[in-house]
Parts: sequence; C-alpha cells; structure tokens
Amino acid sequence: MTQAQENVGKTLPQAQLEAIAQALGDTDDGLTNSEIDRLIVECHMADPGPGTKWKRIYNAFAEVQNRKQNRTNVLEFIRRAMAPVKYMKAPDRFEILRTNLNGVLLFSGMAVDDRGKLVTAKTVSTISDARRRANDLRADLKDRGVHPDVLVFCKEELLADNYFHAVLEATKSIGDKLRARTGLQDDGGGLVDRALCGSPPMIAINPLQTESQKSEQKGFANLVKGTFGMFRNPTAHEARKNWNMSEDDAKDLLSLVSLIHRRIDASHMPDRTVKN
Repeated sequence: MTQAQENVGKTLPQAQLEAIAQALGDTDDGLTNSEIDRLIVECHMADPGPGTKWKRIYNAFAEVQNRKQNRTNVLEFIRRAMAPVKYMKAPDRFEILRTNLNGVLLFSGMAVDDRGKLVTAKTVSTISDARRRANDLRADLKDRGVHPDVLVFCKEELLADNYFHAVLEATKSIGDKLRARTGLQDDGGGLVDRALCGSPPMIAINPLQTESQKSEQKGFANLVKGTFGMFRNPTAHEARKNWNMSEDDAKDLLSLVSLIHRRIDASHMPDRTVKN
C-alpha cells in the first residue's frame, strides 16, 4: 500500500480504530504489553499510560490521528506489529492475529496478507458479507461432490479478501495427508518424490502392473508436485499481489485438490521389503 493509498480517506472512523485496537490488544491472542510499549515508541506515538492493552492502543491511535489528521502512524503500527519475523516461533499466533485484524480492516478496503503486508482488498459492508461468500462457495462445491477435507478450508476468514488463501490452505492439506500416510517429515517436491515416486513408491494409486499404470502413477506425482509448486510458497511469487483469483478459478482449483485427496484416499502402500 503506497503513501497515496494511505491518504485516501485520510482518517479511520473512531469505531474502526477501536475495533483494530481490540484485535491487536486481545487478551489471549493479541500483543503483549512490552510489544505495545516498543511499537508506540517506534511509531512516534504518545504513550497514553497505564490501562488495558486494547485501550492503550486505541488511545495512542486516537491521539496521533486527531493530531495529524491522517492514519499513517496507525497503519505503520499495524505493519510493524504484523512483521512475520516476529512470529517465527509462534506462526499460529500470527495467523490468529491476522484473521482478527482482517475482520476489521476489510470494512475499509484493506487487509494484512500472508507476508504481513497491508494491501488493498475488496471492501465488505456487513459482517455477514464474507460469511455469505463462503457459504455460497461451499454450497457449489458440495454440489460438485468435492472431498470433505477440502471444504474445511472454505471459511469466511480465508475467503474474505482473496480466494487465493482458501486454495493455498487446501493445498497444504495434501502434504498433511501424505505425511500422515507415510510418516515422512518432508514437504513440497521432496515429499512427493519420496512418497509417490520410486520403484515401488511408498504410496501407489494403482497396482503398478502395466506400463500404463506406471505412467499414471508418474503423472499423478507430477500433478501433485506442480500443485505444490504453484501454491505452497506464495511469498516466493512476486506476482502473488497481482493475482486476483476469480471464484470460478477457485472452484476449479479446489476441485483439483479434491481429486488429489480422493486418489490418495483410495491408494495403497506396496510391499517395499527386499525379497530374496
């Protein structure tokens, strides 16, 4: 988000400042008091003094926004608070905080992406907008007979700002299933090579008796590997920020993930013991 974009609408409504502060200062999942202390200093805000965490953040936000008549310092606070490097040892905390924040920021056409960056997003007007969007997609996918393990990832918090996140999380579930079946700890292409390749592979989707069946196994491994390469590490794709995935694209891609899940579910583990 550029400086020019930040100055559109210049200030945030009081109710939204309060909601952002409540997300950031949540008792269980929000920032700690020491983190708030540091961020207030780094963002050149006046420290409002003792109080509950969210009220300290809100008072600091309100004072600087009223004084400067813009939201620049508030957005800088959010950026610094959501820097992914701070959550290397607690990635789940990052995702919970990001989800809570986005539930508020989307009302102003903003969101924190999975890189911790503030980006523009489709504005929602009611609390039920994102939920309705999720429910519509889930209904359509159910009509397609999509695998239930895929439907788990069609939640409103994942779909609120971009369908990409639902597809990304659904794709991660393929790796989880392969690891659960094999006991491997690998990820990405390495996981596919060890689980689905080899002679015989750890997981086989057919009897592997004919050349056609062996070719099918190899093609399936390439399909899974390609799916991982496309989605599993969005931070490596500079074009991710420009990828406005449509609902139709999301449906097709989630159906592909569903196909992969079904083939793994129906697979078997060939005997890999050496026979004399």
